[in-house]
Amino acid sequence: FRTEPREYLPAKRSIFNRIVPEATGGGFELAFAHFLDHAADVAAFAKNYLAVGFKIDYVRADGDLAHYIPDFLVKTTDGTVWIIETKGRVELDLPHKMARLKLWCEDASAASRADGGPVYRFLYVDQEGFEAHKPKALADLAASFRDYQ
Repeated sequence: FRTEPREYLPAKRSIFNRIVPEATGGGFELAFAHFLDHAADVAAFAKNYLAVGFKIDYVRADGDLAHYIPDFLVKTTDGTVWIIETKGRVELDLPHKMARLKLWCEDASAASRADGGPVYRFLYVDQEGFEAHKPKALADLAASFRDYQ
């Protein structure tokens, strides 16, 4: 699929040859993709674009139904699949999105285990915390970023 012409990361561990951030990402998505591409415990990752089609329904703070498109899909070397949301700014619907994502991961893990499939987990990673902690592995993120768990 096509993307807008803007700065990108030529990734080695992604199914996409280029990771192109959202226009409003402010560079954080590129920095996070670079981290994923170099983390020793990441087997593969993908930026979740609208064209990928992975989205989750949730109820917004105002009660309306909406779709939520998480930012990254990551498979670690132990086989766990992580759904990761990155944010440079706080938004009103974030707690609702994370509650729904938590439930989705629980349901997907239960269904997957019946067939011997992976466990699904999620993380919310804020830019300020990411830049302060400077993690070296996804396990570092999972230990440090506990919001909404």
